[in-house]
Amino acid sequence: MYQEQILENGLNVLMVPMSHVQSISVGIFVRVGSRYEPKSKAGISHFIEHMLFKGTACRPTAKQIAETIEGIGGISDAYTNQETTVYYARVAASQANVAIDFLADLVRNPLFQPAEIEKERQVIGEELDMIYDAPDDWVEILLDQLLWPNHPLGQNIAGTQRSLAGIDQEALISFFQKSYHPHNLVVAVAGAFEPERVTSELARHLGDWQPRPVPKFKPAPAAQTEPRCYIEHRSIEQGHLCLALPGLARSHPQRYALNVLNTLLGDGMSSRLFLKLREDRGLAYAVDSGLNFLQDTGCLVIYAGVDPERASEALQVILDELARLRDEPIPPEELRKAKEYLKGRLVLALEDSYSQASWVAHQKLFMDTIKSPDEVLAAYDAVTVSDVKAVAEKIIDPVGYSLAAVGPFSQGSALAKQVTG
Repeated sequence: MYQEQILENGLNVLMVPMSHVQSISVGIFVRVGSRYEPKSKAGISHFIEHMLFKGTACRPTAKQIAETIEGIGGISDAYTNQETTVYYARVAASQANVAIDFLADLVRNPLFQPAEIEKERQVIGEELDMIYDAPDDWVEILLDQLLWPNHPLGQNIAGTQRSLAGIDQEALISFFQKSYHPHNLVVAVAGAFEPERVTSELARHLGDWQPRPVPKFKPAPAAQTEPRCYIEHRSIEQGHLCLALPGLARSHPQRYALNVLNTLLGDGMSSRLFLKLREDRGLAYAVDSGLNFLQDTGCLVIYAGVDPERASEALQVILDELARLRDEPIPPEELRKAKEYLKGRLVLALEDSYSQASWVAHQKLFMDTIKSPDEVLAAYDAVTVSDVKAVAEKIIDPVGYSLAAVGPFSQGSALAKQVTG
């Protein structure tokens, strides 16, 4: 499925040849994100991600950086989350060397020019304002704060206006140097290429990069022992509800059963919540559930955008469906459909070269072994009714519920009482 090379400086290179495509995706996956940040520097990982596109030693301006990949018809982007910062480029196979040179330049030669830092501080400030003005996004920020209070996991990935103001050039360079080095990242390549040529090119650009100690993060807090609720009143037309349950770490043996449970609950238009809330009751236009797997913790999050006057009714339906999942065995046919849904989505998701690169890279960063897609498909096939029941009983407990809500909730106390009792 994949090939692995380790350069002399310890840098892991993962390669997934795909002879049926005409493109190549190259990604640099760094094991750093918002959970590695002190409160005073919240958002610094995300700030660095932005700054790497604002000028390097070889490409001093943002325009030159943008034109490098766009000028050959390729795609480049980056993102930061709680545990990872990723930079990638997808180009025609014949332009592989351009993509490698481009990404290596970003992660090795950023300038962190003071004028650009100040401009980007303003840009990220606008990003924070945009998130606040979008209540369906903001409610998720509130939920993280509720799930992990006074902990880096509860911090907004983009930081706050106050933390942004305290991040200067010295802080950016120091955090960058501690986080970006061969022992704290992997390079993954997928698509049409010759492994020997790619390895040689990567060694030329990255082989003399000196490793440093691997950064550590603050462990997740202990599981909560009572339900939590936070309601933010806003004079808007729609109410936004986010209910979270404790999840599992990404390597937990019950993760496949939890994926099946989430599919049954709220992933897709045939899920229980979608059918009950939208199709049967007309209580929501948008409703879904999703999973966040982290190194030592996780959560299952249910979102619904609702008529504020019917918010309590919608929340009660969600609570009832959770109780039903915990108390009643899944009908075998419903279980079969959920597994087929997961398997089909996995196959579709892995059809492009970047997805293949991401598949091996994230497992290399965080897991003991890299499983092939076939192994994961077989793991889903093996999930039984009793497996789903067991994981439901493990995570569906009202003492672990956390509810964040944004909207014109004069009945806010009623929402809180439904969760906290």
